[in-house]
Amino acid sequence: QVQLVESGGGLAQAGGSLRLSCADSRRTFSNNAVGWFRQAPGKEREFAAAISWNGGSTLYSDSVKDRFIISRDRAKNTVYLQMNSLKPEDTAVYYCAGGLRNYPTRETNGYRYWGQGTQVTVSS
Repeated sequence: QVQLVESGGGLAQAGGSLRLSCADSRRTFSNNAVGWFRQAPGKEREFAAAISWNGGSTLYSDSVKDRFIISRDRAKNTVYLQMNSLKPEDTAVYYCAGGLRNYPTRETNGYRYWGQGTQVTVSS
């Protein structure tokens, strides 16, 4: 069974906003960090943002810092990625992943149980 399910992707204009959701319905990662990564066609998967088990600590890549906000609603078993001031270069498939530890890391090998991804396309 899928552990994490992303939703909320779609089309947006440059300067617009989207909110992505990552549902952890079985609460597998209630005590773990959760990260958001993105991958454009032909490019490496890259770190975007991550949040600690309790939502108290966050980490962002330089490319999304001050534009994206990661948050966690533990009651709803959901991690969100609010994406503001979108740019065409934000176009990618966005994946969430449960962390191996309590606190966030930028490294892909710090996570397990990747979701299926949700497409975000930003037009210029």
